[in-house]
Amino acid sequence: MNNNEFIKFKNSIAFKCIFKILIYSIISFTIFKLIVDGLYNDVIADNISSINRNLYLWCVQNKTILFISSFFSIIIIVAFVVIRNSNKNIVKIMTSMDQILKEPEKEIKLSDDLLILENRLNKIRIDLIANKNKAQEEAQKKNDLIMYMAHDLKTPLTSVIGYLTLLSEEKDISKSLQEKYLKISLDKSLRLEELTNQFFDITRYDLHDIPITKNRIDLSFLIDQLIDEFYPMLQAKNLKFLVNKPEHTYYIGDGDKLARAFGNLIKNAINYSYENTEIEINIIQENDKINLIFKNKGDKIPEYKLDKLFDKFYRVDESRASTTGGTGLGLAITKEIIELHNGTISVKNDDEYIEFSIKL
Repeated sequence: MNNNEFIKFKNSIAFKCIFKILIYSIISFTIFKLIVDGLYNDVIADNISSINRNLYLWCVQNKTILFISSFFSIIIIVAFVVIRNSNKNIVKIMTSMDQILKEPEKEIKLSDDLLILENRLNKIRIDLIANKNKAQEEAQKKNDLIMYMAHDLKTPLTSVIGYLTLLSEEKDISKSLQEKYLKISLDKSLRLEELTNQFFDITRYDLHDIPITKNRIDLSFLIDQLIDEFYPMLQAKNLKFLVNKPEHTYYIGDGDKLARAFGNLIKNAINYSYENTEIEINIIQENDKINLIFKNKGDKIPEYKLDKLFDKFYRVDESRASTTGGTGLGLAITKEIIELHNGTISVKNDDEYIEFSIKL
């Protein structure tokens, strides 16, 4: 409820209270005049006077005093009743707020006078249920991923221990076999390191609480550095980089965090590209705006999955392949980093290409 709605609701309650006091007071005054003065109908006054003539005459003689005292008494009584009913409404509101916390699935019901507040409380109740369900879903996803990754951590670790044990215990292993075992152990160790880093992402990542340090950086140079780091990953699928960018693209931002964001997109492109294809990276600068495009050939992503790509813990590959499956945090992290720089990121997909576009 915004400020205008609150003022409107408050005034409505006040006007209704005043209206009730006035109506009840007018009705009481009219009844008093009928009894004492016989207003509009002398028969009523005559009938009442016949019961006790002396008392009736005394009331007529002192009607001004009686009227004033009776009028104020009626107003006080009516005001008391109206205020008491208002207090009942306050109790109902407080009870409804407790109900939202204890039984959010139960609908809030208030009097007609509080219809606006009833609708607002029910909206809060529904939002609370939705947020609670969302939190439970994310917690479950997180727990599932930790369980899966604990299993994945054990697999390469077992291999490393096994091959190193062979190298330690077997004295007559040929040089070629030693090299083979060492290469396997190294590959598994690197995989173990990657999974460990992903564990850190799950357990401690929340960029909203981390300040960014902005400096003048060259995005073109930053992309060149990242490309050099990822070249070894291209060999397994025979991929190539196709880069179109200015010689220098200067920007005020956090270089470390942007490197991580761009690195996540490059890694994602490598993991999901067809073999023997090119990964395109374009930097386009127009005045004070910079657009970075990461484009690769891969399987078409269904529209309903495309909308969820930036959700935390969401992965397109539901089969959870150990070689490429991550935590589902990479793109979520990328989006938060870009938004920390007041930028936007979007994705589009056709039958052949998937394209991520960043605007800074």
